[in-house]
Amino acid sequence: MSSRGLYEKILLDHAKNPRNFKVPEVFDVKLEGFNPLCGDQFTFYLVFDGDSIEQVYFHGNGCAVSKASASILTTLLEGKSKREALNIIESFIKIMKTSPNEKIDEDKLGKMAVLVGVREFPVRIKCATLPWHTVEKIIQGETHSVVSTE
Repeated sequence: MSSRGLYEKILLDHAKNPRNFKVPEVFDVKLEGFNPLCGDQFTFYLVFDGDSIEQVYFHGNGCAVSKASASILTTLLEGKSKREALNIIESFIKIMKTSPNEKIDEDKLGKMAVLVGVREFPVRIKCATLPWHTVEKIIQGETHSVVSTE
């Protein structure tokens, strides 16, 4: 199986069996993200332990790309400091803005590598980045509005 085929399989697994997909009983902060173009609408819930992200949960509805992206994001940020999390988010968003023809060292991306193929479908980039932008706003302390891709 090619790496692209493997990535598609992992992406579908995260879409069908999303990790941390629930409304937690206890959380420190929540924020809704909305993509009016696709209809993706998720609320993210974060639990902090001091400056560290103890847990990230999400719930809502969206396309396979947005749900898989949210699922992958929740697994990547657990146990990270706010600064580490912002660096990961910034790296991901930067990659998603690059041309699909631009070579990316997928080995350095770890779990994020499965989403690199989304760059080939520009209309889906907002689906993939919505969760990341939403959690970024939470970490930055902006929790009083809805994050929109528009």
